[in-house]
Amino acid sequence: MKYAVITGASKGIGRAIAEKLAAEGFDIAICARNAAALAVAKAAIEAQRAGAKVLAEVVDMGVKAEVLAFARKIQEELGPAADILVNNAGIFVPGAVHEEADGHLEKMMNVNVYSAYHLTRQLLPAMQEARRGHIFNLCSTASHKAYPNGGSYSITKFALLGFSKNLREEMKPFNVKVTSISPGPTLTASWEGFSGPEDRLMEPADVSAMIWAAYTLSKQAVVEDILMRPMLGDFE
Repeated sequence: MKYAVITGASKGIGRAIAEKLAAEGFDIAICARNAAALAVAKAAIEAQRAGAKVLAEVVDMGVKAEVLAFARKIQEELGPAADILVNNAGIFVPGAVHEEADGHLEKMMNVNVYSAYHLTRQLLPAMQEARRGHIFNLCSTASHKAYPNGGSYSITKFALLGFSKNLREEMKPFNVKVTSISPGPTLTASWEGFSGPEDRLMEPADVSAMIWAAYTLSKQAVVEDILMRPMLGDFE
């Protein structure tokens, strides 16, 4: 049975991706910090397909030891080689570089960049040996364009895009695909309190649909970068 790993999947984009992949026949490994939200997500993902196996672990992706333990549990429970890895875990906190609290960048880097780096490195050897697999890194439109009050969040998203591009080059000889996907404003918890119309934002299912489309290309084709925005564009 094929399996997919999606981090930060208790809600929003991560959960939508996990539900889509479970419906398409994958067993699923997910993680999040909130145990109650994770349990709800696990039940929703299992409901997508009878017999779907869902490994759900409470993990703080900003802590390296917990990331590595999650990787070991995945391989023990689901097998050595993941078919899809979606590095989705991340936190969004706006703020200007010159106004942010000391340590803010380090915290953001741990969750938004180092989590993807450490988890990928743990799962890669088996994928390389199997000569298959697809890694998706959830970047952002903030990975492509600086903006006022972007601060550490924008810095980390630029870094994640760089990680994705570098990994793409390194994995070519191993037949492991790497795709960066950069959504703009999407109707998730990050946009709680948004006072505009909901149809001004994309839906999490839009992102999961793009991931599935990229995954289902022929083995000799790969989409390297996906940039998504609401129909009316970013907010000014």
